[in-house]
Amino acid sequence: VKFLTRRLRYLYKMSLAVSLRRALLALLSGAIFILTVLYWNQGVTKNQAYNEALERHHSYRNASAFPIPVERSWTYKCENERCVRMGYTGKAVFSAKRVSFISCSMTCHDVNIWPHPTHRTVFSSQTRSFSVENVQLQVDTTHREVHKQLQQTFDWFLKDLRHIQRLEFLGGASEAAVSESSSTKSRRNSSPDPDAPSSPIGNTIGAKQAGDLTSVQVKIIVQNADLNFRLDNDESYLLTSNTIGNQLHVEIKANSYFGARHGLSTLQQLIWFDDEDGLLHTYCDSRVKDAPKFRYRGLMLDTSRHFFSVESIKRTIMAMGLAKLNRFHWHLTDAQSFPYISRNYPELAQYGAYSESETYTEQDIREVAEFAKIYGVQVIPEIDAPAHAGNGWDWGPKHGLGELALCINQQPWSFYCGEPPCGQLNPKNNNTYLILQRLYTEMLQSTGSTDLFHLGGDEVNLECWSQYFNVTDLRGLWCDFMLQAMARLKLANNGVAPKYVAVWSSALTNTKCLPNSQFAVHVWGGSTWQENYDLIENGYNVIFSHVDAWYLDCGFGSWRATGEGACAPYRTWQNIYKHRPWDRMRLDKTHRKQVLGGEVCLWTEQVDENQLDSRLWPRSAALAERLWNDPKDERDIEIVPVEVFRRMSLFRNRLVELGISAEALFPKYCAQNPGECI
Repeated sequence: VKFLTRRLRYLYKMSLAVSLRRALLALLSGAIFILTVLYWNQGVTKNQAYNEALERHHSYRNASAFPIPVERSWTYKCENERCVRMGYTGKAVFSAKRVSFISCSMTCHDVNIWPHPTHRTVFSSQTRSFSVENVQLQVDTTHREVHKQLQQTFDWFLKDLRHIQRLEFLGGASEAAVSESSSTKSRRNSSPDPDAPSSPIGNTIGAKQAGDLTSVQVKIIVQNADLNFRLDNDESYLLTSNTIGNQLHVEIKANSYFGARHGLSTLQQLIWFDDEDGLLHTYCDSRVKDAPKFRYRGLMLDTSRHFFSVESIKRTIMAMGLAKLNRFHWHLTDAQSFPYISRNYPELAQYGAYSESETYTEQDIREVAEFAKIYGVQVIPEIDAPAHAGNGWDWGPKHGLGELALCINQQPWSFYCGEPPCGQLNPKNNNTYLILQRLYTEMLQSTGSTDLFHLGGDEVNLECWSQYFNVTDLRGLWCDFMLQAMARLKLANNGVAPKYVAVWSSALTNTKCLPNSQFAVHVWGGSTWQENYDLIENGYNVIFSHVDAWYLDCGFGSWRATGEGACAPYRTWQNIYKHRPWDRMRLDKTHRKQVLGGEVCLWTEQVDENQLDSRLWPRSAALAERLWNDPKDERDIEIVPVEVFRRMSLFRNRLVELGISAEALFPKYCAQNPGECI
């Protein structure tokens, strides 16, 4: 019996061991299977996510990828006109609702508009929230084309607000969507519970949010019918807003479309996104009266040394409009490349472009010009001549037109041009002038009526021409060329010469051979050079782009192994902001009227599309305020007031919010703690 009992116990233990082993084996097999499936699905998920990313529209944005992150661990309090950062846990012990940095900044001190308005502004201390879906337009003008332009401009204004509110773009239907939203009459009206916990900002994306306001009515009143760019355009405007119940009424009065456009740029800066409730906010009441000090407020981009896409140019123009810069000087061609495909002479691009894909068509230029008008910006194309003409002109003999240009690719290049490749138009070939005339015609037809045109005209190398022409007055040869180009421009412009024909400054512009009644000089040399005074004394209107202040390509080192391949040092936004050449030159009121304005220049030897935004912004905005408001400051030449730092920092954030990769001003800690680092 004992033996049998022991035997049974042994068999029972063995059966348990076998069962346990089987169970463990089954569990192990199951675990291996699950891990295999997970591993396989991980790869599938990665591929799926990758494919979705490839198919996603370029304008797609989501909350987690938005360039300005939500900062829920901080709240801000206004103390002594300064926003003070404090930790925030979101727990019930906090009786006050979290205040975002932007909401504190917009209500704590002076108005945060860039450029600062030229006249007194008034704002209420109370704000209201709303959604872009509640914004509608009313146009008051008797001019049909102005009405049409304002409606198109307002649609893009709404599109920018949708971006600011971080609503999901609707792909190709986005423009229709914002147009529809501008005419919608009925809206939801309910206010969020102020005691309810805030939800993650991701939950607000693509959803209609209810705010304090059920309607934001924007009425734009424009008096005259002029839609053509001129230097005497009236760009003034008056913006007022008031709240009645749960409706906000905004009114923008302007004599011209261009003033109304600036009013919309100001209105956009009076609106901000609060990440606490996922809504737009603005003031209950406001009044802004504004007008620029200078007529020409420009930005030049060189698209010859590197090619820039149409989309990147549009992005630049959009930022210009927000900063109230009004002239986009498009340095279209140079010796390095001729990227424009001419309707009449496609050989220029065939011989001169970097590649077939790095070219602009006539339609591209027209598209850019039409887009620029939406933001109040004029496109001024420049076909540089007679110097800076390279391989794009090296086809004349093959087509029976003779030598259109001379010294092309001549060596040693340092004898015949400033940088390779060399090339200079032939001043004795009538076909050269005919080609220029037809190019001017194409430019004018693409960009519209204008009273200002840029002919180029700088850095002519007389040694080049001296090899071909036995003349004693080579300077006179340049004068004859520019006068011939001017005559051809007049023919291209239906027999009417533009009021202002601009040429770059050089030693040749001091010869006084060009009539000061027709030519304006674009001064690029140093701000202390004698030519500044001579040109003013000789009666020329001038546009300043001093290399020691307003050149944005300086300070990045030489791009050549020998010789001077770059200017230095780096021009900070403070340098640009503080530069007041008319003040340094002590111009009286009469001579100051000859200063049409100024322009920042970006030559692109060391810049391509990857660096474009950060090279331009926010430094170009510093010029915008200098030329719009021209604030006086008796402080040290290098010191910028703290208030300007604060507004510039917020404007830089607005650019980033709109997709501009603007350069940082200082550590983010300094941005979160205004005034502490300065």
